[in-house]
Formats: sequence, C-alpha cells, structure tokens
Amino acid sequence: MKIALAQTNPTVGDLAGNCRQILDAARRALAAGAELVVFCELCVTGYPPQDLLDNPTFMDEVERALALLESELPPQIGTIVGAPVRNRAAVGKRLFNTAILFGDGRRVATVQKRLLPTYNVFDEYRYFEPGPPQQPVAWRGLKLGLHVCEDMWNNEDSAPYHLYAADPVADLAAQGVDVFVNLSASPFSVDKREERTDVIAAICRTYGKPFVFVNQVGANTELVFDGDSRVHGADGTMRVCAPSFEEALVFWDTDSDARCTDPGRERTESLYQALVLGIRDYVQKSPFFTKALVGLSGGIDSALTAALAAEALGPDRVVGVTMPSRYSSEGSVADSRQLAANLGIAFHHVPITPAVAAFDGMLAGLFSGTAPGVAEENVQSRVRGVTLMALSNKFGYLLLSTGNKSELAVGYCTLYGDTNGGLAVLSDVFKTDVYRLARYINQKAAREIIPESTITKPPSAELRPDQKDEDSLPPYSVLDPILKLYVEEHQEVDAIARQTGADAELVRELLDKVDRNEYKRRQVPPGLRVTQKAFGTGRRLPIVMKWHREPLAQAVAEARAEGVEAG
Repeated sequence: MKIALAQTNPTVGDLAGNCRQILDAARRALAAGAELVVFCELCVTGYPPQDLLDNPTFMDEVERALALLESELPPQIGTIVGAPVRNRAAVGKRLFNTAILFGDGRRVATVQKRLLPTYNVFDEYRYFEPGPPQQPVAWRGLKLGLHVCEDMWNNEDSAPYHLYAADPVADLAAQGVDVFVNLSASPFSVDKREERTDVIAAICRTYGKPFVFVNQVGANTELVFDGDSRVHGADGTMRVCAPSFEEALVFWDTDSDARCTDPGRERTESLYQALVLGIRDYVQKSPFFTKALVGLSGGIDSALTAALAAEALGPDRVVGVTMPSRYSSEGSVADSRQLAANLGIAFHHVPITPAVAAFDGMLAGLFSGTAPGVAEENVQSRVRGVTLMALSNKFGYLLLSTGNKSELAVGYCTLYGDTNGGLAVLSDVFKTDVYRLARYINQKAAREIIPESTITKPPSAELRPDQKDEDSLPPYSVLDPILKLYVEEHQEVDAIARQTGADAELVRELLDKVDRNEYKRRQVPPGLRVTQKAFGTGRRLPIVMKWHREPLAQAVAEARAEGVEAG
C-alpha cells in the first residue's frame, strides 16, 4: 500500500483553514496513487487549543468540521485526522483526543488517546478523558496500530521509571498489527529529533513492524513544531523522512525496501530554523501586526533578533530603532546603523536624552539625598520601552523583546523596559548560543550581516559609564552551564559545582538569583520554546515562597540558638 504522510501547519482555532489544508493534501495524495493519508494530532483544531476546548460553541463547530470532512474527503482514499471528540458517557472529562479514519464516504474508526501528558508544556488531562485500550484498525487489508503522540512514549527500556501503567504500543503489538501509525503534535527542542529516532527505532526492532510517524509543523504562540515526520522499517532504519520546519507531503510504499539518509540538521542550524519559523508564524497567524519592531542597542541580542525577523518576514517588514542615551557609545550607534543597512531594514534614530532628563527633573525632589544607582539606570531602559511601545501602538508593529535566557534567568533585565514586547524571541536561548547563532548567520550569508564589532565587543547594557555585563555576572561561558544544569536538568548546588568546577558559593548565589526573579519572568512576553525546559508555561514555580538551600539541620540549629539567646 502507498501511504502518504501529510505534514501540515494548522493554525489553532482556524477550523475552516485547517479543513482546507486536510482536503487539499488528501486530494493530492490520492492523485499520487496513495490509498491512505495520515495527518497530525489535533490537525482539525491546531495544537494546543487549550481552553477553546471548554467553549461549547467551538466544539459544536468542530463537530461541523468533522461532518464536512466526512462528506468532502475523497472516498477512494483513507484519511486519518486528529480531532477532539465529545465524551458521551455520564462520567469523565467531556472530551477525547482522537484519531479518526475516514474512507468510503464514512467514519471507519475512531481511536482515543490513552496517555495524557501533564508535564512540562502539556496539560492534556485538563481537557481529555483517557481512552480505553486501542484495537487495531483495518484498512484495505492492512491492520493499523493507530495511536496518538504520547501513546508511543511509555516504552523506553532505558528509562529509570515509567509515567504510566499502560503501554499502548505493546498492547497493539500483542493483538497483531502490520504497521504502527502515530499522529503527533510533538514540539521542537534541541536534541528532540535524536530522542524520537531512538524511541521509534526501538519500537520497530522490538516488535518487528514498521512505524509511520506524522508530526505537526509550524508554531503556535510559544511552541514550535519541527515536523520531522518519517517512516521506520521493521528493522528500525529510516525509510522515508519529511523535511523539518516546512510543510510536506511524502510517500511510503509498504512493499518498498528503499531507505533515506537522515537529514538531521546541526544544532545551531536547527535553533536558527526554529526561531525563524516561530517569528514567522506568530506574525502570519495573528491578524494584528503589519511589521516587526526591534530596538537596536548595538548589542548582539538585538542584532540577532533583527536578523532572525528579517529572515522570517522579509526586510521590508522589519523596523529597527536606535535610542542612544548619553552613555551610549558611538560604536553602538554605528553598529546599529550598519546592521540595518546590512539587513536592508528600515532604520530610525531617536535619542532618549530629553526624556531621561525630564524624568530626572521630575524625580529630583523624591530622590534627593540618595546616591544614583539602578533606579536611574532603569529609567533609560523604560524610556526606550515607552518609545518602542508608542511606535507599536501607532503603526501596528509587533515589538520583539530581545532578552536572552541567561539574562532572564538571573533577572538581568528591566521590567517595562527591555522586557516590553509581544514576543520574546531569545528567551529560551542562552547567551553562548546567541554568539553561535550570530556567527552562523554570517557564515550562512557568506558576508557580514551582524557587524563583527557587535560580536566581539564586551556585552554591556550601557546604562552607566564603562558598564560591562561582567560587572554583575560571571562570564557567560561560566554562567550558562550552571543555568542549564539548574533550569533544564533540575540539578542543585553540589552537583552543579561538581560538574562545572565552579565555586559552590557562586553557584548558590546564582541559583538564588534565578529563584528571586520569577516575578519578572511572569511579566515578560511569551517566548519561543527551543529547549526541553523553557521559562513560561513549561516551568511553574511560585513567586511568593520561602525556599532556602541551607540544610534543614543548619536552619534548625540556628533557630534553637536564637531561642536560647532570647531566653
């Protein structure tokens, strides 16, 4: 049988547009001789639909969309789509997350997802009832082991524990299937591709059956989906692979022994593609924005953000603004101007000195008798934020926030200043990766897009004379490995100090900074997720808490000593 893998880019809530995608791909698959076409998880609604699922009117429209597909899909080809379906039972969550097979002008089968993730960015048990054990689905003599996304992820032999008691893949295999078919909405993160490959290949080798994996591509708010749809043969080798980060319709013949070369991208290239796709879809799927707006400081973060936006949207849809203060170096202004020229984007020069002077005068009485410090520095950042938001409001531009993950982690950012914006492009990109991406962009273009002086000069917020990031932070080459172990791998002080060679007190100080600045991160724009653990919906820590890293015994001893002294 010739099977088509339809790697589509659905938009959350756009039922009409998503159905058009499905109908178009199904017709093209039929024209190419396919007898079955497989789409991704929740392709009818887009993933994740979140609390749209609680809206009865929305679910009524989903049912109408499914009825439309049933009547309009070509009956000669089997079409498997993902959609939420109401639970008609008197108990349980009101919806199922399902895979539906249409064919011969009717619904042939409906399979409910059994394993509902609630970790990281996932919150499916909020909406869906777990399905019962699946049965193989027959289509034209082929027994399909049809299941949905998470259902394939509970079988890793190397895992120290399993999240679920059930293993849907094993259950399907025990009933006898010819091919496993998985509909997924699996978000991108660095190294996720290799993890998928290992899991799917292991399933194939364990059960001696081929595996069809169809994943969503595109971005919806902070989640970026790389697609990466593929077929593995019964021996675990890859037979068909769709290109990542773009829509595709690819085919696999069950009788073919052909293999494909793994088209995996290098890590920095994948990061680049994910960020570009995230910006592009955020703008194109939103009806509000005409262009992207970036405040250009002359630093590497804003330069990288502008370069990514220009690639995502085209230079004619990106506007750069430099806003020098009396502490801004001539080099920073010149670098910003050169960057804009290299990219071919619009460029504006708006000095903020008059506005800062006005604030200084307004606050002079209240600040009298105090030494200048962070408050005065941050006025400059907030004036820039107000300036950019005024342009955003006036012209319908999407302001892109430029702070990176390293800075956001330790609170090295100004609320209502450089955190302003509608999308935080680099909020999941450590500073060391910012440098790698800047180098990659120049190498890819075979010319200097981001000025070399921007890349090589010491990073600085330029809010006071001769300021450098390293006045407040350790070098990023030291900081980033510590932050990665804490934020992404949940390591603590001793383990981090042991693995990085950093001083334990420095590690403790940095981890405390991360914890103390949760209130800032809650107020930044949504950020593009490109690692396994990003700030945002996938990392939930209380803002108000009294978590201390001192050993409990030490705290008790100190409390007892205080009690004795008081007595």
